[in-house]
Amino acid sequence: MANLKEVRIRIASVQSTMQITSAMKMVAAAKLRKAQNAVTTMRPYAAKLQEIMRDLSASLEDSNENVFTTARETEKVLLVTITSNRGLCGAFNMNVVKAAIKQVEEQFSTHLKNGHLDFFCVGKKGADILKSKGYPVKEVESAIFDKLSFENVALIAENLMEKFVAGEYDKIVLLYNEFKNAAVQIMQTEQFLPIVEQAPDETVKREHKHVDYIFEPDKKAIITELIPKSLKIQFYKAILDSFAAEHGARMTAMHQATDNATELLKDLKLTYNKARQAAITNEILEIVSGAEALKG
Repeated sequence: MANLKEVRIRIASVQSTMQITSAMKMVAAAKLRKAQNAVTTMRPYAAKLQEIMRDLSASLEDSNENVFTTARETEKVLLVTITSNRGLCGAFNMNVVKAAIKQVEEQFSTHLKNGHLDFFCVGKKGADILKSKGYPVKEVESAIFDKLSFENVALIAENLMEKFVAGEYDKIVLLYNEFKNAAVQIMQTEQFLPIVEQAPDETVKREHKHVDYIFEPDKKAIITELIPKSLKIQFYKAILDSFAAEHGARMTAMHQATDNATELLKDLKLTYNKARQAAITNEILEIVSGAEALKG
């Protein structure tokens, strides 16, 4: 039977931990509501912009007119992982790292061996894990979540676009968790550059009607202006998705931790009561034995 003092110390420790996890759950829930509103508001705009881009790109006579849509021989690859700066969010960060490593092993193992593959890590945790596993982390951006705004995210997107235009990389791929709900995050792997035209699914095909646009000043000028903006929107949506998914994952993880602490506390209190009862029984037996000895 465990010592009463040890059990009391463990009970106090578990109670303290339960208070912390419960508080973190409430904080994550409050942040999740705000992040969820931001990403759900952003999605229709991003989807409509992609629809317009699809219509305009399909009507171009030469798809190689724009540097962002021109496919190249893939010699240098940049994988952009979007994770968080903090832990205590379950498998949120590890899922992105696992997806990135799987991507390297399945498609870019030769590039890695030849030193033609780099990682750009948005979020400190992903960078730390990849570095510990020996992968080449070229840049780390961790301050973006301190003041998350389109203007700040657009600067990172512009940096990536400049690297692509300058020929530093021939392909840039995004890996992040897409927010579905507080308990579910969907791992996404999207090619950021060069832009690839993705065929819409059957539902989109049925609902989508071709639109004849009136262009001013002209189609080429509009597309040249619209493509960089579309890329910034795409990157911003990925960041918002990951940010909301992080808070959802943390809220779920803290909820589970609080439940586990509650169950552990019940077991410890039962153990404490048993130990206390055993100690009282032993004291009674000692008193009775002493009284019997005095009679004799």
